[in-house]
Amino acid sequence: MIACARCGRERKALAGPPVPGATGEEIAQRVCAGCWEEWAAMEIKVINELRLNFMDPAAQATLTSHMRDFLFPGDDSSVKPGERLDFDSIGEP
Repeated sequence: MIACARCGRERKALAGPPVPGATGEEIAQRVCAGCWEEWAAMEIKVINELRLNFMDPAAQATLTSHMRDFLFPGDDSSVKPGERLDFDSIGEP
């Protein structure tokens, strides 16, 4: 069980780091399994909303910034205020 940085509740931890490296370790230590599942669904919407092309090296950095903004809402975000996504409205018709 962990105190999740996203939802603020004591919930089941991830079985292991969901992505490689230090970012994966941080997510495993600070984000519950349920919130990671929410991000997995939101990630597709973010890719589509921003029309990210992963042939462009900057696309992964952009996605990572939005992932951190989604999973760690209280932390300083690397997403500029004018570029911040409204996660509640992404994917709505």
